[in-house]
Amino acid sequence: MNSVFGNLGIVGLAVALTVLLLVGIKGGGKVKPLGWWPCLILGMLAGSAYAAAGGVFKLVPDLVGSALNVAQGIVPGVTMPAVALTLAIVILFKRLDTRQVAILGIVFWYAASGAGGLWGTLSDAIANLGQQVA
Repeated sequence: MNSVFGNLGIVGLAVALTVLLLVGIKGGGKVKPLGWWPCLILGMLAGSAYAAAGGVFKLVPDLVGSALNVAQGIVPGVTMPAVALTLAIVILFKRLDTRQVAILGIVFWYAASGAGGLWGTLSDAIANLGQQVA
């Protein structure tokens, strides 16, 4: 046995991360609420798991992808790396609560995965980590 929960699977990971974000952001139980950085990282992992899980979870990446395509239509010529950088700037410099950080982490992951370069490498690393955890 090399796992605590046996074969969690990517769908199980997507469900677990979603519940962790939904319940962990508010807190109130024995464990303190999730902080800013954990929400960002868990949001990025959740986005990765959603894309890999497909099915119902595919709705999230499809919705985010559609919104990013609309943004690119409004500002013709804007590239996915520019969108990813803009999202990173918003995440880092705007005062956001943990719920907003988690949601933007999911959106940022999708933009970063399409950006290529360092952004794509980071996104691939997170996707691989999500697959290994599952």
